[in-house]
Amino acid sequence: MDALKAFILTVIGVIGGFVTTLFGGWDMALQTLIIFMGVDYTSGLAVAGIFKKSPKSENGALESKAGWKGIFRKGMALLIVLVAAQLDKVAGTDFIRNAVIIAYIANEAVSITENAGLMGVPIPKPILKAIDILKQKSEEDSGNDK
Repeated sequence: MDALKAFILTVIGVIGGFVTTLFGGWDMALQTLIIFMGVDYTSGLAVAGIFKKSPKSENGALESKAGWKGIFRKGMALLIVLVAAQLDKVAGTDFIRNAVIIAYIANEAVSITENAGLMGVPIPKPILKAIDILKQKSEEDSGNDK
């Protein structure tokens, strides 16, 4: 049994290492994005399941279709990060991936604060300022200055 467990853990480790390499490495930016995605999804479930205030369903309650859409949207965002990481490798930079991740982190942060607002949780000003800074950085990195 121990040999089987070691084999399974090794296979998982090799696959995880390969996937992480494709994403440009497991750095703080990717880790932050994954954490924010998890917090956003969980807070969205709470808004719908507990508070019944989700704008994504007619009655504001949990709806499996809305949940699946959310999962697939986050999956697509991660695939775009993967594409950006590969573009960086071809271009010999690390700019594209980081700009894409920062943009998605800003988007997730906005969504998290919206969910908190729907729950009646006040958002501290330093977090709102940090989100504004992320939005500005994302716009600067993408060349969409307003």
